[in-house]
Amino acid sequence: MPPVKLQSAIEALLFSSDQPLPLTLLCEALETGPEEVSAALHRIGQEYAARDAGVELREIAGGWMLVTTSEHAEWVGRMLRGKRKMRLSRAALETMAIIAYKQPVTKSEVEAIRGVDSSAVLSTLLERNLVTIRGRSKVVGRPLLYGTTLEFLEYFGLKDLSELPRPEELRALVAAREPEQLDMMELEVVSQVASELAASEAAHPGLVTRHTIVPAGAAEVAQSATQIATDFAAADEPTLSDLAPPAGDDPEAEAEAGVSPGLFAEKE
Repeated sequence: MPPVKLQSAIEALLFSSDQPLPLTLLCEALETGPEEVSAALHRIGQEYAARDAGVELREIAGGWMLVTTSEHAEWVGRMLRGKRKMRLSRAALETMAIIAYKQPVTKSEVEAIRGVDSSAVLSTLLERNLVTIRGRSKVVGRPLLYGTTLEFLEYFGLKDLSELPRPEELRALVAAREPEQLDMMELEVVSQVASELAASEAAHPGLVTRHTIVPAGAAEVAQSATQIATDFAAADEPTLSDLAPPAGDDPEAEAEAGVSPGLFAEKE
């Protein structure tokens, strides 16, 4: 039986969830049609905007979620200051940004851009479900192709891949130091990667590879992901930390984590 107060019920569901709720899930839980639920979601968003609320309703990764507004990010940050924040390392951010802007892309292409082996970071990103194996390319050797996931969209607060900011937009955000869902280290890394990729493709358009995806079976995908982790473990390399190194760390330690000293090195 549908709730008497549909809008209030939707707010309760959104408030209780720490993940975006798809429209289909909301309809199922509320036993209400998509037209009525969509209309109620629209009214909720309008009401928050009209009273300049500290939260807003956003469509993220194929679902709906209540999030704090960027205007109040400073106060939220102050309250949470001092708490240990788990985040991706610089090496993982570089790899994920390359995959996001060039997908579908092969492991060898990622490594050619970064200049170092990327088995460790790929294993981490696959484990955290930020990256997935999309299939195989039709080029010689039929290498695996990697792309981003819904969890990636959720991590960066994006509705879909069309909302990926352009390099010039990222540079503007970094220059203005505007409050975003990403902290500044993440924003600067993604901005640098996107800018380098855009400049490289503009300078050498003939070298840009466009892959045709050949779907891979679930068993093959699972086996390939396991093989990546096995190859990394067999290499007897240091384990990649999920925590980004604090500012001022020894650059040699960063290099051991898989950060390229070449293409994405800090420029003075």
